[in-house]
Amino acid sequence: MPAEWAPHDMTLVAWPQREEAWRGTTIEEARDTHAEVVAAISEFEPVLLVVAPEHAADAARRVPSANVEIFEAPIDDSWLRDSGPIIVTDGSRRAGVDFTFNSWGEAFTPYDADAAIAGRILDHLGIEKIDSDLVLEGGSIAVNGDGILATTEQCLLDPTRNPGLDRDSIAAELGSKLGVDRFIWLHQGLVEDGDTDGHVDNICAFIDRERALLQTAPEGDPNFENARANLEILNEAGVEVVELDLLPRIDRDGESIVVPYTNFYIANGALIVPVSGYDPDMDAQALELLGRLYPGREAIGIDGSTLAFGGGGIHCITQQIPAVS
Repeated sequence: MPAEWAPHDMTLVAWPQREEAWRGTTIEEARDTHAEVVAAISEFEPVLLVVAPEHAADAARRVPSANVEIFEAPIDDSWLRDSGPIIVTDGSRRAGVDFTFNSWGEAFTPYDADAAIAGRILDHLGIEKIDSDLVLEGGSIAVNGDGILATTEQCLLDPTRNPGLDRDSIAAELGSKLGVDRFIWLHQGLVEDGDTDGHVDNICAFIDRERALLQTAPEGDPNFENARANLEILNEAGVEVVELDLLPRIDRDGESIVVPYTNFYIANGALIVPVSGYDPDMDAQALELLGRLYPGREAIGIDGSTLAFGGGGIHCITQQIPAVS
């Protein structure tokens, strides 16, 4: 599995479908945010937008016509990072791994259309499919493109995913399917992340083959102890860590959530970053830092509050199709 900063042929995004998933907000706000993300990415690379047939005309009106292809297919939800295919390549050929999707431990039902969407996308793109019985969401892993995979024990060892498999068995299947041989098992994700059971893309992202960005928190924050433990694990693994202690919290209708900046998407020439919109100074600091960490890419902030209330971020709704020679 290539690192996310490797060149892309395109980005996959899906159109919001499940109205009840958008707690504290509305599906129309979610569709507006998805359209904004699609428009931003399409300035840098093509986008394949997966849309349920009954909403295709609406989506077509909201997204740019240039550099965006609408692919009509049944879907249940729009978190394509988790339900879509994960592409592996040897540089000249590629295939898509279709891990088993069970809707974050059957948190939302039905999910049969999302469980089938990876195969439908691969068939549409003419990419070979590799099946795996391992229950896995794409947001639960991060790779450096050089054999290292980072994840959290909280998610991959959760009994709602693969109750019959231990850590070594999970690592063996990931190693076989994704071409990784070193595993960094962080302990916990964000304490606020109840929907995905601690996805790693809310706390950690590789910057390059030797460095990782890690969400940390000041003493007194509910994430402080978990963040210090994760920092120690990365240090012991020999990974140089850049700490990000910026974690905006926003409130709406009495509910408080976080908008993790680490849940960004790396496009060709750009970083598409969720920002809070509630703390412009903190948002500006985060964009400046990320722009420095990923030189040659424009850091573009998009209001991530609606996605956060829905349970995710920009990385969660995107999936890259790496280029081959």
